[in-house]
Amino acid sequence: MALTESQIERYSRHIILKEVGGKGQQKLLDSKVLIIGAGGLGAPIALYLAAAGIGTIGIADADTVDLSNLQRQVIHFTPDIGKPKVISAKEKIEAINPDVQVRTYHEWISAATIMAIIKEYDFVVDGTDNFAAKFLINDACVLAGKPYSHGGILQFVGQTITVLPGKSTCYRCIFPTSPPKDAIPTCSQAGVIGVLPGVIGSIQATEAIKFLLGKGELLVGRILMYDALGMKFRDVAINRNPNCPVCGEHPTITEIRDELDALTVCDLEQ
Repeated sequence: MALTESQIERYSRHIILKEVGGKGQQKLLDSKVLIIGAGGLGAPIALYLAAAGIGTIGIADADTVDLSNLQRQVIHFTPDIGKPKVISAKEKIEAINPDVQVRTYHEWISAATIMAIIKEYDFVVDGTDNFAAKFLINDACVLAGKPYSHGGILQFVGQTITVLPGKSTCYRCIFPTSPPKDAIPTCSQAGVIGVLPGVIGSIQATEAIKFLLGKGELLVGRILMYDALGMKFRDVAINRNPNCPVCGEHPTITEIRDELDALTVCDLEQ
């Protein structure tokens, strides 16, 4: 399908890039990306993917907008307080770009639902803030063969890695098991500087676009860490773990399971 005159104008700064062009922009318009978590990380991810012309964006989050979210969750505005985050995000995405179809999942993602949801998408982005959700997303994507971007933030520090199942390091290669509950504080307990998710989320959105275009070097086999106070990035190579419980030589995780009770711990607000 040829781009319309309006689309040519909208995406002109993409189209003049030799790595994108008209064919690349059409790839983006034909692509489907799922964002799990419509909070601090999910907000910039959703805004930039919508502006870039990703044709279908799915957003999963069971939470509603709270006043304390507005310091960092830039897709939500003051009048949105009390509104489901997926609806608030959908409204902003559609206002940015009517080309984008938005699918909302106002629910906690759990072992019972995740496989059916991710199968519809080309790429998954993890915007959650707890280990239970992160392990669930990793395991589901690895077992389903779905590429995804992991992101995490806390206080002034963020990290991100891209996972290509069967080809690169996965989250469990780095962290084989979930830490004890409450061993590591969440953003609501320890705090987070408001701009931090903007930095990490923008990198995650970039990885999604690069994967869909088939261009550039992805963050595979290496984790990118960012220290906002020191204003330093550190790129650390991490090999696949042959003893990884989900992608190793003798996996012990062969079906999806919840690390903890998803109904009580999947606070996706970051």
